[in-house]
Amino acid sequence: MLSNTPSFAHGHHPIVIASKADTEGVLLGSMIAIVLEREGIPVETRLQLGPTQQVRKAILQGEIDIYPEYTGNGAFFHSLESDPAWKVPASAHELVKRLDAERHRLAWLDRAPANNTWLIAVRGDLARRSNLTTMDDFAQAVRASMNLRLAASAEFVGSPAALASFEATYGFHFPRDRIAVQPGGNTMTTMRAAAQNIGGVNAAMVYGTDGAIATLDLVVMKDTRGAQIVYEPAPVVRAEALERFPKISKALAGVFASLSTAKLQALNAEIVVEERPARDVAERYLDQLHRRPGG
Repeated sequence: MLSNTPSFAHGHHPIVIASKADTEGVLLGSMIAIVLEREGIPVETRLQLGPTQQVRKAILQGEIDIYPEYTGNGAFFHSLESDPAWKVPASAHELVKRLDAERHRLAWLDRAPANNTWLIAVRGDLARRSNLTTMDDFAQAVRASMNLRLAASAEFVGSPAALASFEATYGFHFPRDRIAVQPGGNTMTTMRAAAQNIGGVNAAMVYGTDGAIATLDLVVMKDTRGAQIVYEPAPVVRAEALERFPKISKALAGVFASLSTAKLQALNAEIVVEERPARDVAERYLDQLHRRPGG
């Protein structure tokens, strides 16, 4: 767990910033921390705090004040998985923003235009040879009994919102005996299995902003029919903390607005491929952003 010494400048208790344990969570948590530090706001960091439910519980109990979350997770927080609003970026953000404000006094700030949803990627050589670019193409290949073997997490295989949603939307059934189920949800494991053809695997569960997709020469199958819930990252902050430091909202808005899917893929790649520390990557990006006209 990463933490720093809390600063008690201006007589205020610090804003406690957390993140989930994954690469992108630490990157975005680091950005939030650096931006708030530069605004003169006292901060304490608890990055890599744990998985979604642990971090969510911490903010609901007031143990932390702010962390980066994904709009689509609101579907599960509020038991509204079947609501079509979660598949539309603007409505997903508005819905979770309203529900969390009403029920938990949590404020969702401006989101990034980057979708970190579940997707399926295929080895580049196979995708090019077989003209596979969309989930329609992938479904047709499955129906034609192409020799596909998929690496995925147990959650991806078992959740009605993941593989089952792709199957229902595109009209195919992926044989379960052709799935190499990986422990945990680490997409580096699934991507490497496909890229290196481990155990005959040639397709992988990935996330939309994964940094190693291009490096490993994987081709993401475009979800043209919107089978998946939209997962756009945004800072979630306790209303009480936002009232103490109202400038948090404006300070973070421009940063998150600048983070496209391609930009997050590139930043994540600096961490997972080039093995640079997340805070260094975040700091350099914010410096570049600040130097741009209007940045």
